[in-house]
Amino acid sequence: MKTKSNIVILLVCSLFFSLASCTDYLTEPQPATTLLEDFYTSGTAAIQNVTGCYVPLMWEYNSTYYGEWFIGDIVSDDALKGGQNTLDMGSVYDMENWKTTASNTLLLDFYRAQYQGIGRCNLALKHVPDMPTDSIMDARLQQRLIGELKFLRAYYYFRLLRVFGGVPITLDVIESSDNWQVDRSSVEQVFEQILSDLEDAQKVLWRVEEISADQRGRATKGAAEAMLMKVHLYMAGPYWSAYLTRSTPADNYSAAKAWGDSIIQNDTYILNPDYHEMFTEEGENGPESVFEIQYMEMGWGDFGQGNGFTSGSFTQRLVRSRSTKQSLTLGDAGWGFNRPTNSLYNEFEDADTLRRDEAILIPTDDQMDDPSETSEEVYLGVRALNNKYGWYGHRLGHHSRGPLNNKQIRYADVLLMYAEVCAELGDDAAAQEALNEVRTARGMATYPGYTYNGMTPDAGSDLKNAIRHERRVELAMEGHRWFDLVRWYGGVGNGLDTYMNETYKNAESQLAQSHMAEFKAGKHEIFPIPAEERELNPLMGQNDGY
Repeated sequence: MKTKSNIVILLVCSLFFSLASCTDYLTEPQPATTLLEDFYTSGTAAIQNVTGCYVPLMWEYNSTYYGEWFIGDIVSDDALKGGQNTLDMGSVYDMENWKTTASNTLLLDFYRAQYQGIGRCNLALKHVPDMPTDSIMDARLQQRLIGELKFLRAYYYFRLLRVFGGVPITLDVIESSDNWQVDRSSVEQVFEQILSDLEDAQKVLWRVEEISADQRGRATKGAAEAMLMKVHLYMAGPYWSAYLTRSTPADNYSAAKAWGDSIIQNDTYILNPDYHEMFTEEGENGPESVFEIQYMEMGWGDFGQGNGFTSGSFTQRLVRSRSTKQSLTLGDAGWGFNRPTNSLYNEFEDADTLRRDEAILIPTDDQMDDPSETSEEVYLGVRALNNKYGWYGHRLGHHSRGPLNNKQIRYADVLLMYAEVCAELGDDAAAQEALNEVRTARGMATYPGYTYNGMTPDAGSDLKNAIRHERRVELAMEGHRWFDLVRWYGGVGNGLDTYMNETYKNAESQLAQSHMAEFKAGKHEIFPIPAEERELNPLMGQNDGY
């Protein structure tokens, strides 16, 4: 999938249409035309096709930038939008301040990218299972490729679900409007489809140690098990469980624990003792990596060329300081998005400088072109910068992109999910053991006996909150926070509105507070279905309140 000198990105799979006629010569194949069935004839073609199904995961730009961290970080209490000013990427300003409408361009691009991924998976799943094996693809590899496709389809649907709720499910190749104009499936149906695909995938995917170094980045059995644990954990929480009728929170916590036991006992993942290394090129696809979106820096631009025309990540440019003094060259100044909040900074324990400084960079006056509070290097009174993906000290090969992979699932995430599940099931000893495995690896005091947010958690009563604290600081600025907040506290009466409108809001500057509208429980946990998609498919309803 990715090497230091090459990344295989194959945009394959066009749909072919034929015109019927009673005149024979009109039905003959056009000269120099490649029919779809002619493509699926070799193991090489199968591998290329499956590789192409990973590519929409990489996409971050079409009519606007739409990396998932714009939702996971900025909508949450971990980050403010940033940029040059409040007008810079207004679609994100609206989302973080509860002013989103169905015409939001970020949500439209995000929605369409996931369905392009699903469409690619559906096309490959139609053909790859029936392809003959050969010297390139034996029967075991063929089954693994099918597993990768089902993992990816589940992953795309999961990304859609937690942003939009119920969405249309399509499992076949769509060749006409008669197929794609369908109503939304329920949240429960989408969850069940995700689980079905992941369960199929984990049976045939290979373990990480069986994947050669030049193929790292492909889905593995461990990645499927981690996702099965995560999906059941979502289904067990108060927000998403309210949509379910065929399973209970207890059922889903038990299932999540079983998948956690499997990955912890049977896989070879370990916590990386060098926390910083994970966020460098040298640390990519390392011992803690369960699943990463692969990127490669390339030396040419692609602005205005449409969705998907990039192998590098825009994230490094988007989150870097706007100051030229923090860059190796004038061309390395960034655009200043995804600014860590006061709330996040204060969440770190005094001794947790390793993780805090990896996530948050606060520039001094000497590191800024213009240190005044009204400069475009300061956003709503905030100087703090995303340090994890800013990749400071490294000159980017092109002004529009960088090469760092996006860490989607780390083993620390797995252990903290497992700790959460065990705590919910009353197994405090196992929960504490998993929590402390992470803390010990980061050089932190073990639970209980440390202080965060002015509190010193004691054994038992504060364990769940201690685990939630640990997820926030360990995974800071990695796009998880908003989705965690929703599953823990979302819905009417569960406390997310009080937290966002009071606790979080009051921690920020008066200027930032002046832009925040009211979060409404039961509405703002998910976002509106894009209006353009509903115009194309009038059968789709809209989420409540939009």
